[in-house]
Formats: sequence, C-alpha cells, structure tokens
Amino acid sequence: MPVVVKAEQHGDERGALLAYLEAQRGGIRRALHGLTEEQARSTPAASELSLSGLLKHVTQGEEGWLRKFKGEDDRLFEEQAKEWEGSFTPTPEETIDVLIARNEHVAAEIETAVRALPSLDETFLSPKYPWDEGGERSWRWGLLHLVEELARHAGHADIIRETIDGKGAFDLVFETGAMPEPDWSAFGDAGRSDAGQGDPGQG
Repeated sequence: MPVVVKAEQHGDERGALLAYLEAQRGGIRRALHGLTEEQARSTPAASELSLSGLLKHVTQGEEGWLRKFKGEDDRLFEEQAKEWEGSFTPTPEETIDVLIARNEHVAAEIETAVRALPSLDETFLSPKYPWDEGGERSWRWGLLHLVEELARHAGHADIIRETIDGKGAFDLVFETGAMPEPDWSAFGDAGRSDAGQGDPGQG
C-alpha cells in the first residue's frame, strides 16, 4: 500500500516484480504533486533530503543498476561514488517536470530490458564494493533490490511531504486519481478518518 498492485498474469513473475517496482516509483512521484519548485527542493525534516533530490537519486540509481544488469558499467568506484554524492542535489535546470520525465523514461527502459529477457535467471556481474563482495547475480535479484531501494525512499518521501503541508500518501493517491477513494462508510468506525494510518487489510 498505498496503491493496490494488480495481480500478475499466471506465471508472469517479471510482471509482478515490475508492477511492484512501478508502485514504489509512483509513490515518490506523487509526493511532488502540487508543490512549487521551492517546496520540492526544501528539506523540512530531520534529514537533508528533499523530494526533488530523492526523485533524482532513485532515477540515477535505476540508471546505474540497469547499466550493471546489461554489463555496460565499467566505471571506477570513485567515479560512481562521486555521482552518488551529487545525486541528491538537483541542478537549477532539473525541475519537477524534468525529473519526472526522466524517471518515466528510465522506468520504460527497465521494463523493455526485463521483458526482452529469456529468463529472470539471466545473470550479471555485481561489482565489488567496500560493503559487498559482489559477484554473479540474477536479474531477479536485481529487480528485488530495486524494489527494496525504492520502497525505502518512498517512505522517506511520505514523511517529507507530510512535513511540508500535512498531505499523506493516501491523500495524494486519491487527489491524483492513482486509485479511486473507497466508500469509507462501508467500513463503519474504521472509515476515512483512519485512512492515513495504513490499510488494515494489507499492512
């Protein structure tokens, strides 16, 4: 949650992974909905993270991992670290619209690459880092890693947005039309007033 991820077609494992990955991307994109550029670049919470910075970071992260999946990333660790350090700070030209368009483009590239695979058992070489020995990994592992990373940052985005103007993830889901608002009266006392606290049926 906060959006319902539709069940995949029988046997379509890659479809299930891509759907959950897109659900997490959507949460981060929606966190910027209706904000000014100044608000999107603000850092109102305890950390130094901004919503624009988060979107830039996750997009660069997906770009980098796609290069690794395809065996096209031969950069040195120092070069990757420098890119990572700058990934949280959008340039003046990287407006909300520019960042969202880039994120959607990278998402489409990943889906195309995944759909073209003979199998998710196909492997790539994950590089060695100071915190990870690296080695051969499956594309399945890579997609699960991306879901994990984006889910963490979607949670960060929820907190930052709510700190800016009080809007929670469910508010933005319904406001943007990502999912229709339920008939809360059907739930009695566990209705709309509790919507922002999570979905009792899905955790």
